[in-house]
Amino acid sequence: MRGIMWELQRKVRQFQQSAETFWLHNGSIVNRNLISFRRIILASGVSLLGFPRESLAEVKQGLLAGRIPGLSEPDEQGWRTYRRPDDKSGGHGVGWSPIIPYKFSVPQDWVEVPVSIADLGGTEIDLRFASSKEGRLFVIVAPVLRFADNLGEDAKIEEIGPPDKVISAFGPEVIGENVEGKVLSSNVAEYDGRTYYQFELEPPHVLITATAAGNRLYLFSVTGSGLQWKRHYNDLKKIHNSFRVV
Repeated sequence: MRGIMWELQRKVRQFQQSAETFWLHNGSIVNRNLISFRRIILASGVSLLGFPRESLAEVKQGLLAGRIPGLSEPDEQGWRTYRRPDDKSGGHGVGWSPIIPYKFSVPQDWVEVPVSIADLGGTEIDLRFASSKEGRLFVIVAPVLRFADNLGEDAKIEEIGPPDKVISAFGPEVIGENVEGKVLSSNVAEYDGRTYYQFELEPPHVLITATAAGNRLYLFSVTGSGLQWKRHYNDLKKIHNSFRVV
């Protein structure tokens, strides 16, 4: 029994310390292939306790991923709406208020992608979604104190700056380089009393929405390869326009 427990502990350490390990927003721990830690232990470690692998089939079936928390069922057009769950973890230290939820819509083949702290944007990337056919998106939620110390607890994007200042300051966080000469268009929109700055950049092909709520700045980025952009621009634009802080 001592040897069995040692082997299980070794598997726990190996999985959790691996650079290939990611934490999903629902608390699941997965590897780059989206295989959960619990499934790996059940498939290999638990069998060390003497249970036949066949007897684990029902348990393993119950661990298969179901509907992503916060993601609705498809509508008549096959689109789903994702709303950030109220109890999703996140934040930037003691004293920060809970993140005000946001929502957006995607075609039903888009799925959540694990977020790594090694990603561009680091721990401030709150969520990733992707479609192998159409493109990918991510949401950055950053404390406004990074940019100004007088915005209070109910910041507005207009207080951070006009559109040209905002995209010059925060565009590099999205594309990893200076945005000078890359902004094809910009637009200011208002929904339910909140202002949103919307940008289209090229190259690379990317759509960015910026807004502020509470004590955080929100950056919503939708992008795709050249071929994806050509074939699915209308869908990518629809995703981009659907982003709201609620």
